[in-house]
Amino acid sequence: MGIEFRNVGKTYRDGTVAVADFSHVVASHRIAALVGSSGSGKTTLLRMVNRMIDPSNGTVLIDDEDIQGLDKVRLRRRIGYVPQAGGLLPHRTVVDNVATVPVLNGTSRATARGNALDLLTLVGLDASLASRYPAQLSGGQQQRVAVARALAADPNILLMDEPFGAVDPIVRRELQDQLLRVQAELGKTIVIVTHDVDEAFRLADDVVVLRTGGVVAQSGTPQSILASPADAFVRDFVGADRPERTLTTTEVDGQRLVVDADGRPVGILR
Repeated sequence: MGIEFRNVGKTYRDGTVAVADFSHVVASHRIAALVGSSGSGKTTLLRMVNRMIDPSNGTVLIDDEDIQGLDKVRLRRRIGYVPQAGGLLPHRTVVDNVATVPVLNGTSRATARGNALDLLTLVGLDASLASRYPAQLSGGQQQRVAVARALAADPNILLMDEPFGAVDPIVRRELQDQLLRVQAELGKTIVIVTHDVDEAFRLADDVVVLRTGGVVAQSGTPQSILASPADAFVRDFVGADRPERTLTTTEVDGQRLVVDADGRPVGILR
């Protein structure tokens, strides 16, 4: 399912403009990343897709259908959502957290639990964790459960709001790898919000760099943005001039090493 933001804006009652005028199309079966600093409106835009926030003006469409006319509860049950810090229900076991939405949609508890066990395996968790409670898991394990729960109703769309921001860098990399493996297998339409441009470049097919108020500074593939930043703001935000962005090769013991501008090794050129 494709998502279209058509001239959407959001102004709160106190006059705060979270998003001024935003238009963008997220292609089906692709990962799109909304990146920007605090106040850029990226989370507001994400939550417009499942109507946790309704725009003050403009239209959000899913497969050319205006979602404003859809029932909010039914809409949310057909869209996977991974909030910051997972948002797991603390009083439910892992397997019952994952099975929550399918059960609400009418799937029998036994079937939903069986499917939940398969999803735990898909996101890289051992089935032995199914009977534990969220507080008994590490932060990385909780985030994997949150992704499994978001996938449980087999949604076409998956929304992820800073999903890996609360874990350490090593676990974050592992979770990114897992998401890419899941996407390769399932082919969802994913919108991810992050303030980390390196994460956006690693995960997304399409990146939207936002200024304050949801103004698009530049959008495109990670390759196109890094190769040709639209202006000084984008160049600075994506770190185009950082030493680790400027790579060269050098030969060491018969191997061609890739090094950054400071001479630090990045990898081996095959």
